[in-house]
Amino acid sequence: MLSQLNGYTPELLYLLHGDPAELAEMLSTMRPADVADAMNHLDPGAAAKVLAAIPFDLAVQVLDQPELESKAKIFGALDAAVAAPMLEAMSADERADIFRHLTEGERHRFIKLLDEQTRHELERLLDYEPDTAGGIMTTEFVSVPAAWTVEQTLRHIREVGQAKETVYTIYVVDRDQRLVRAVSLRDLLLAERTMPVVDVVERIPVSVLHTQNRDEVTRLISKYNLLAIPVVDEHQRILGIVTVDDVIDAIVHERSEDVVRFGGMGGFDESYNSLGFVAMIKKRAPWLCALFLSEMLTATAMQKFQGEIERAAVLAMFIPLVMSSGGNSGSQATSLIIRALALREVKLSDWWRTAIKELPTGLTLGAILGVIGIVRILLWQKLHLFDYGVHYQRLAITIGVALVGIVGFGSLAGSMLPFLLRKLGFDPASASAPFVATLVDVTGLVIYFSVAYLILHGTLL
Repeated sequence: MLSQLNGYTPELLYLLHGDPAELAEMLSTMRPADVADAMNHLDPGAAAKVLAAIPFDLAVQVLDQPELESKAKIFGALDAAVAAPMLEAMSADERADIFRHLTEGERHRFIKLLDEQTRHELERLLDYEPDTAGGIMTTEFVSVPAAWTVEQTLRHIREVGQAKETVYTIYVVDRDQRLVRAVSLRDLLLAERTMPVVDVVERIPVSVLHTQNRDEVTRLISKYNLLAIPVVDEHQRILGIVTVDDVIDAIVHERSEDVVRFGGMGGFDESYNSLGFVAMIKKRAPWLCALFLSEMLTATAMQKFQGEIERAAVLAMFIPLVMSSGGNSGSQATSLIIRALALREVKLSDWWRTAIKELPTGLTLGAILGVIGIVRILLWQKLHLFDYGVHYQRLAITIGVALVGIVGFGSLAGSMLPFLLRKLGFDPASASAPFVATLVDVTGLVIYFSVAYLILHGTLL
């Protein structure tokens, strides 16, 4: 028996077409996450056949796995009579996530097969934006009236706990469903059975509004070391909970989007292996075109200094060196500030403190690189590795001073760009490395040739 299914897709397909009963027997001993990972290597039609062939409970567990990709396409390939019971049995948040990716026709086809309570719950979750607390919460939690005793609460957990996503925390509400307390299962087990459940703990629970961003949810769960956090409306009525595994899934998805966005691409909804040729072109072409148009500004700037380049061709040799140094510095600063904003280490109002910190840092880094550049030119000249001409000392100073200015500007611009994007309502991760590099390239050329003109005027220029 296989301990994992990763890399065993051919065997899975063979069993599916050869003996579905043997397939079901083999998969029944596997972890749902491993089954989901193996199914990621199948096309949606084959994955749908696997789901239909394996035991129902395992199929539901596999569908609840965040690792399973293209869930909407898999459901699109399922017969509605097979898919509807699976949707009924799935966790509420995963079910809502699938419906967000279904076409309008597929939504209508499936939703009419759900029972009234499930349909109402699903429609309510779909009303929330997917990147808010309401969008990632589940409605499967245990709540009890404040008037109940510990004994009544424990009896209720035994009755309904099987159908809930988590029973580690029980939420105590008043008559209007307003959240009053959050009691851990451990505290309940240690408390006197006749004690009112509302008196088991005294502290007011940490909660989040349904409209709050998932970044804030992540921060609070991390800060207070919670397994789940209740989601409430404006009147403190509990709507659902966000569990720590939901937060981890959201973080992984968001960070993967940030990585490709920072590299100058659109976010992927599918894995790289399942992304088709046309989809890949659609994701990459718009960004490359935008970057290409931006880089035209660099060409325009170089045309302005065509005369200087012709009179001192040696200056052109160092353009890639000084430009890349400024771009690297800007990308470093951008990465640091995006992280600091995400972790709330800095706020929008801290932009000026950041500028005061980054400007001298950038100038110092530029000075370090400038010294290296000067030493390199002087050493190559002395060792006769290359002849930079009679004015090589002035050239060395030009490169050194230009690096100070360009790297300093790169650090300042790279650190301010995320603040500007956040102020304008955009994701700071959109401050992709290529865009930062382009910005620094254009301004860096101006700095470079301005410094060259001041130092080399009357000699090379």
